Formats: sequence, structure tokens, C-alpha cells
Amino acid sequence: MGGPGEPPEGTPEGAPGGDDEYRSVVFDESFVRAARLQEYSAVERMAEHAPAVRRRPSLRRGLSRQALILVLLIAVAFGTAVYMGVRHPYSSPAARQPVEPLRVTVIPLAPEGKVPGTGDPEQLYAHSPAAQFRIGAEGIPLPASRRTAHFSDSQVVTALTTAKEYLVRSSLYPEVLTGQQVRPVRVILDPDQLDQFDQSFTHPAADGRHTPTGWLVRFDPARAELADEKIRVQGTLTAAETDSDTLEVTADHTFVYALRPAGSDGTDAASLFTVRRELQFRFDREDLRLHQAQLVASYVQAGPLSCAEDSTNHLRPLLAGQTAKSGGPAGTDPYATGSATALCGTLAGSALPRV
Repeated sequence: MGGPGEPPEGTPEGAPGGDDEYRSVVFDESFVRAARLQEYSAVERMAEHAPAVRRRPSLRRGLSRQALILVLLIAVAFGTAVYMGVRHPYSSPAARQPVEPLRVTVIPLAPEGKVPGTGDPEQLYAHSPAAQFRIGAEGIPLPASRRTAHFSDSQVVTALTTAKEYLVRSSLYPEVLTGQQVRPVRVILDPDQLDQFDQSFTHPAADGRHTPTGWLVRFDPARAELADEKIRVQGTLTAAETDSDTLEVTADHTFVYALRPAGSDGTDAASLFTVRRELQFRFDREDLRLHQAQLVASYVQAGPLSCAEDSTNHLRPLLAGQTAKSGGPAGTDPYATGSATALCGTLAGSALPRV
């Protein structure tokens, strides 16, 4: 039975006087602890205290775990960045050395008698020292490459391959040989040599610097044309490190061309023309990365030519049955391993086909 003033079933839910009526003003223990003001106790109020409340010292709260981890990560990242900025593992790129201008020497070789010729280029080749030469780019094989102290195998191969590509474009491309194009050669050169290259073709000069026939092989289109595009080639490529930032490739090749008079209908006799090219290439790391080359020296022996004619801009071959107007010193054989030293030489009889 309920107490006085209470319904028999207790206080109805939601009716005034129930627990829910005061739930919104009841404070839990954490709220009370966090209060900044605290009322004095009854005992304390009995003493001589003027104010009824006192201020509580604020609670000291530490950083949360997540905030602590974040601060730690930021500190580690900052310290790593500072360390890498002071002592990074990558060496600074060395300043590029100035590119040397090309040095050119062209030695015309004059025949002692008439230039031999025949209607069949294959017969000429078969009876010449070029009988065993390979055809085209096959005559410029790459040697077995070996890494050096400062360059990897792949870098050495890149240097050799780029030098070979230069030889192919400057000695075997028909459009280059006939004087129609120079761009296939130009695009391989280091950009710092392009001014010298361009000046050599716009203002050719026999000054050892601006000689087009030192950069590439090309015949006077008014004088001769190819009788056979199967050019015979033989020679070697070698690579060596000159310093920690430079590779050097030396090329020594003999090219043999079958030529006829310009405008020939194919009935004119063909003759052989021989060009020996000794080229020195230089590669720094930027050249290797971009597959470009510095051509720093070009030594050329070519014949049969007349020493009386200028071979600076174009080679002007003596063709079948022709003779030189003037000769030179002792005979020079472009197939031999020695180098000529004269400004004009006599083409040795052993260098001509026996027909």
C-alpha cells in the first residue's frame, strides 16, 4: 500500500515529482571535479571566512597520445630534412668542361697514272685491297666493351654506339655523300659544336677548323655519283677513359666507294675512290645521357684526287681514265696503318684495283 499522498501504483511516468523532473539538473562526479569554484564546507563556514566559495586550482592536463605522436613525427621529419640537406648521398654534378673545336686535316692522294676502271663495280672490288671488306655498317663492328674506373659497361657501349652512328651517317648515307643533306650528321653533335659545324658549310675554309670534308664525306655532285651503294668498309673502334668525367673513342676506318661520272646512264666505266678517316670523339656524362658526341679531331686521306684542286668543301674524285695534274711526295697507301704527314700525297699503286 502506498504512502500518504502517493498513488497506489506509484508516481506515474512523466508526472511532476518524478526522478525525470530533476534529471537535467543533476551533475555527475566529473562535472563537479571540473568546477573552478568550490563552496566551503559547513565547518569551514563556521570559521571567519568572508567569501562563501573559493577558487580551485586548475587541473593540469597532458597531451593526448595522438597529439604526442604527431609532434614526434613532425620533429623526426624536420630533423631528417635538415640532415639530408647538409649531408645528402648524391654528389653535385661537375661543371662541364668547354667543348674543344674540331681540328681537321685532309690529305688528297694523287694517282701516279691513269685511274683504272671497268663497267662492273663488283669486279673492281674483287681485284682491290677492299675485296675482303664488309659492306656498309657491318664493317664498323662494336668491340667487346669493358667498364672503366668511372664509367659503367652501358656508358661505354653508349659512347661506342654513338660514334658508330656518326660514322654511318657521315660516311654511308647516300643523301650525305651526294651533298644533299648535312642534318643527319648535325643532330648527333654536341650543341656547343653546332656553330662551328654550321660555319663550316656556310663559309668553308681550309683553315683546319671549317673544312666540311673533315666533318663528313661528300662528293662534288657535278663531278661524280655512286655507281654502287654497297660501300666497302673496314676499321676499328676503341674506347678509353681520359679522366673521371670523360670517355674518348678513337675510330680508324677505310671506306671504298665505286663512282661514275655525274649524270651517267650506267654505261660509263666505274672506278674506286678510297677515304681513310681517323676520328677522335669525346663524351662527357651529358653527352652520354643525350646520345650525342663531340668530334675533336678528324684526319682524312682520300684519293684518287688532284692536289691542284680544292678538297675543302667537296671531294672532287679523279674517275676512270683520268690522271692527276700534279703529284706530291712519296706514295701514301690509305690501307696501311701508318699516317701521312704531307699536305698532299701520291696514291700508292697497291691501293688501286688491278683491272
